[in-house]
Amino acid sequence: MTRPDDASTYADLLARLGDDGTKELFRRLLEDALQELIDAELAAQIGADRYQRSESRSNYRNGGRPRTLSTPAGDLELRIPKLKVARWAS
Repeated sequence: MTRPDDASTYADLLARLGDDGTKELFRRLLEDALQELIDAELAAQIGADRYQRSESRSNYRNGGRPRTLSTPAGDLELRIPKLKVARWAS
């Protein structure tokens, strides 16, 4: 859970990072980390990683939607996956 002062903490961190190259690196690392978390949560929910086959799964990946998340580090471009429920799943 986030706290009300988290945004100011991130803003202070970004101010201390210095040049734009370092800030861009931090933004890209944050973007990559969040995308990995989104993908890991999806894999846990459907019971299979990307391109992995499993008899017990009932959902499949069906592309994704691009979404922008605005943060103190800058705008993050994330891909939010869509799910397709298999008709033959019980």
